[in-house]
Amino acid sequence: MSDSPLLLAIDQGTTSSRAIVFDAGGSVRTVAQREFTQHFPAGGWVEHDPEELWSATLAVTREALAATSGTVAAIGITNQRETTVVWDRVSGAPIHRAIVWQDRRTAAQCRALRDAGHGPTVGEKTGLLLDPYFSATKLAWILDHVDGARDRAAAGELAFGTIDTFLIWRLTGGRVHATDATNASRTLLFDIHAQRWDDTLLRLFDVPRDVLPEVRDSAADFGVTAVDVLGCAIPIAGVAGDQQAATVGQACFEPGMMKSTYGTGCFAVMNTGVEAVRSRNRLLTTVAWRLEAKPTYALEGSIFVAGAAVQWLRDGLRVIEDAPQTEALAAGLPGSDGVYLVPAFTGLGAPHWNPDARGALFGLTRDTGPAHLARAALESVCFQTRDLIAAMEADRGAAIDRLRVDGGMVGNAWLLQALADIVGVAVERPRNAETTALGAAYLAGLQTGVFRSVDDIGVRWARDAEFTPRMPDRERDRLARGWKSAVARTLEHRGPSP
Repeated sequence: MSDSPLLLAIDQGTTSSRAIVFDAGGSVRTVAQREFTQHFPAGGWVEHDPEELWSATLAVTREALAATSGTVAAIGITNQRETTVVWDRVSGAPIHRAIVWQDRRTAAQCRALRDAGHGPTVGEKTGLLLDPYFSATKLAWILDHVDGARDRAAAGELAFGTIDTFLIWRLTGGRVHATDATNASRTLLFDIHAQRWDDTLLRLFDVPRDVLPEVRDSAADFGVTAVDVLGCAIPIAGVAGDQQAATVGQACFEPGMMKSTYGTGCFAVMNTGVEAVRSRNRLLTTVAWRLEAKPTYALEGSIFVAGAAVQWLRDGLRVIEDAPQTEALAAGLPGSDGVYLVPAFTGLGAPHWNPDARGALFGLTRDTGPAHLARAALESVCFQTRDLIAAMEADRGAAIDRLRVDGGMVGNAWLLQALADIVGVAVERPRNAETTALGAAYLAGLQTGVFRSVDDIGVRWARDAEFTPRMPDRERDRLARGWKSAVARTLEHRGPSP
């Protein structure tokens, strides 16, 4: 396929930036990746340096382009969602570090808004909960804590964006200030039914309209790269938040189809079609993608810590040398011996939504060792997924029989078999594991005519492996009861409020 159109995906994640060049068949031609620094200035606070993030992204994009023979038809961008940046419209310089989606510093503000009775209005308009996870309170915090920021914002001197918007601004040399509907839907400022920024929400969160980007379709014209940035002018034609991009990459185009991505966090998304289903079980209603001004909706469950639990074992406790080591350690035990890890390092996400919860280990004995910790970390991902699927099944009124999975953790076959056993559904791993980046590339290809329709994309999905449940129902239920008990005890003992 030497003459195949090429598509470049920028995958800007929580811990690294990557650039991947795909051909039209979805095969990877080139990959470049660079990690960047995580900043933890206070308990529950997480920040990124936008300039370092930009440098990493620019470096990998240039590296991928330099290693590619052939012409890149378009760029797609996918990004860590909710992470918030504010910058000067003239210089482009950020006025504060980016506040990351994991950050919990605005928990008290969210609690005050809930106590004042604003939760139902926010939920009805946005499909979200009043939680520090989302962008609005992060943005307000920056405007309130940087000297002169509110006055400058009111004067139109500042721009706000999630990471996609910041990258588009930089890539186009400051000519385009835009986002897509999926990222907008994660800000607490966007009415997902009317598909526009909402004045009631802007007043509630005290956010001036002038800082906001224009909202476009997920496959749309986002400008072209400045020649002095990349050395060439390439259309930016597809944008989606990472979980929505993975849903596209997994070809979950029919209502009821579901995928779960296992990276730093874990995010399960179920397509609900043209209906924005309001969850009765504290899940999120979100925009899966928007094409030709028509949104497709989804239910989403968000787990804050998945792969980050393994990183903690490596970098915090230093009980493993690298993440792949957990597979052999977990497989070397006949069982968990009652050890549970509740990885509430930055609170608990869906369906609990408790920002004050903190991580806990249960069931430790003198015999507990690194293998037990590794197994508990991996099983915590499975148990949290089980909680999400149970909530989705209740909202949908029907059982889910299979789950498509992707992300950095799915190379671990022990984890995927444990996932199938603990959740009780078939788990499908795709042949192409780069589904998040691939989804962004697919969207760019839709906009530029490389693909005719989502059906044209759907037929390209192929399964690499299937993991079916082997665990007896009685054992599955016993383990789940132990998990629920561990979570309940974690919630009884909350950490200090930020």
